[in-house]
Amino acid sequence: MAPPFKDDAMPLQFKDDLFEAQFLRTLGHTFYGGADIGECFAVAGRIPNGHTERWYGEWTALAQRLYDAGQASLLAGRGASARDAFLRASNYFRTAAIFLLQAPPDPRLKEAYERQREAFARACALMRTPADSVRIPFGDTTLHGIFLRPSVTDKPRRTLIITGGYDGTAEECFFYSGAAALQRGYNVLVFDGPGQGEALIRHGMTLRPDWEAVITPVMDFVLAHDLVDKDQVVLMGLSLGGYLAARGASKEPRLAALVLDPGQYSILEEARSRLPGFIGRQVPDGNGLVLSFLNWRMKRLVAHPTEGWALRRGMFVNGADSPLAFLKSTAAYTLEGLAPEIACPTMVCSAEGDGIGVTAKRLFDALTCVKRYAVFRTADGAGAHCEAGARTAFNREMFDWLDTILDQIQVG
Repeated sequence: MAPPFKDDAMPLQFKDDLFEAQFLRTLGHTFYGGADIGECFAVAGRIPNGHTERWYGEWTALAQRLYDAGQASLLAGRGASARDAFLRASNYFRTAAIFLLQAPPDPRLKEAYERQREAFARACALMRTPADSVRIPFGDTTLHGIFLRPSVTDKPRRTLIITGGYDGTAEECFFYSGAAALQRGYNVLVFDGPGQGEALIRHGMTLRPDWEAVITPVMDFVLAHDLVDKDQVVLMGLSLGGYLAARGASKEPRLAALVLDPGQYSILEEARSRLPGFIGRQVPDGNGLVLSFLNWRMKRLVAHPTEGWALRRGMFVNGADSPLAFLKSTAAYTLEGLAPEIACPTMVCSAEGDGIGVTAKRLFDALTCVKRYAVFRTADGAGAHCEAGARTAFNREMFDWLDTILDQIQVG
């Protein structure tokens, strides 16, 4: 399976495709306070290409230094400096553990998750309008969420819900579009669903395809909030969230708009696109000999530190006991027959250099609602997965569209 974040037009630091992609992902959060350019390049310069242990150690050391600096600033009464340091520390703790996403969970994964969450919570307490840690009722348990407001006011506001993908956290979602939403006067809810962040790492709750079962209680929670404009709630999906959010919206009539970055109609088709054609066509239930051969090849690949990462991560998040079981499980992640049920205006996104989102146009064509298809270009530096190298450009395009849609609803 190909690395999901590769962008050949933006060479940065590493020859290893996955290292390069994850480096860009981290560096790309700079504009919204999740990184600093010099810090990232200094750390990357100390990491041998493809050396996952050094990756973990160097990013962890940087995160700890920043966390300590934040503590020192806070004790000196320098709240803004402390907040900035805690935000970057949070993102760097997350970055450090990215290659540890596999079963059984490495204790360092759990520690890094707790550290990134704690650092982010400390930053939230120092924001101009402190954010609230919330618990979203979900069956017989609750989901971790963070509710952020642009200012202290009793005025109901437009609200953006962000759902992430395979390996992000609620906290990281803030850096993608949460901070940009606050700048534009939106409330923001970021959360961890099954297979994500707290639900996965603390509680072993694996991913599920029927994200409508997740979005409905999340919407119930949001709409019960006094500071939310009930007619102006938007759902955004990042990475795999581009499928999850669409699936949730197909059964959620209370949404005012939907953004999918990137759009994904079928996760099985996405996976097949990274396999040789004949072999891909056998998944999930084709020729047994071909599938056995594929499983054998993937088992050998799983052991590679970076080339096997997507499979190790997928098995962990989906709760699969073999690479083939993971691939077969993706067949349930489809919008077949559901895409036409999405009623709200929808923006489907695709990035030219992204290996994920190859079924975005198919999803767009299946929609019957008001819709827009937005392609982000490699020549503009926005061709990577989730536009990691040009997130400000994405947010300008997305929020300008979104504001127009919501203004029309408000007038109507």
